[in-house]
Amino acid sequence: MKTTAPDRLRRLLAEDPFLTMPCCFDALSAKLIEQEGFPLTFMSGFAASASRIGAPDLGLMSYGEVVDHARNITDAISIPLIGDGDTGYGNAMNVKRTVKGFARAGCAAVMIEDQRAPKRCGHTPGKEVVDREEAFDRIRAAVDARTERDGADDILILARTDSLRSHGLSEAIARAAHFKELGADILFVEAPTTLEEMRTICDELPGPKMANILEGGETPVLTQRQLREIGFSIAAYPLTLMAAALQAMTSTLSALRDDSDPSSGLMGFAELRRRIGFDEYYDASASYDTSRRNK
Repeated sequence: MKTTAPDRLRRLLAEDPFLTMPCCFDALSAKLIEQEGFPLTFMSGFAASASRIGAPDLGLMSYGEVVDHARNITDAISIPLIGDGDTGYGNAMNVKRTVKGFARAGCAAVMIEDQRAPKRCGHTPGKEVVDREEAFDRIRAAVDARTERDGADDILILARTDSLRSHGLSEAIARAAHFKELGADILFVEAPTTLEEMRTICDELPGPKMANILEGGETPVLTQRQLREIGFSIAAYPLTLMAAALQAMTSTLSALRDDSDPSSGLMGFAELRRRIGFDEYYDASASYDTSRRNK
């Protein structure tokens, strides 16, 4: 029997005390993450919105666009993908539909958060959270969604709270702890601003916990060793790849605009083809005569 994506993620969490998780923004960036040996990835909402619609992560991408984007990514990789389900796109019934959609798209887990819609990046101003009961209903609905239809929509739930900034650390921990009681698999308290807050989150909350390491954001950028020692199970790097890609692209565009030679900073054409999958395609097509003619 084929191992499912949720089962692969459960095994990773059980076997490895610390997972480094670069976040992807499309199918190609996810393929690169897998090629470099990372065991899982996360579809960053910030990066996916920028990549797909060229717009900021302010609730502009629709549910359908996000699920379609996730499906494209899971089709391209074999490592587990965690999808960003934002606020669930409505009430508890919308949350259930969102979770089922991500499960059917092949995601190993889906993140559901307690922000008010339209949601915002956790490290930008203006975000607000719903009250406790609505937050709890979202996670309750998310957990219910995977148990219906005899578990056909199995998926892990990554429960996120953004209440630290507006309501304080005690409220954020209380919300996250109840998310766990409701059945969430992984907990995520967004945007702690000090090492002490990060320690408290790990000391007081049960089960796997995720740290969100955003260069230039509000959370201290600790080493992976430090994060592991504090007690985090996953270190997510939501914008590292996108920031690197944009820096490289803008530098290359500047060189082209100034009539300079950009080739010194480019990946070689043979390596580019290999990374994208041309060599693999040609090897697989070699046994089909009609496909071989189209090489």
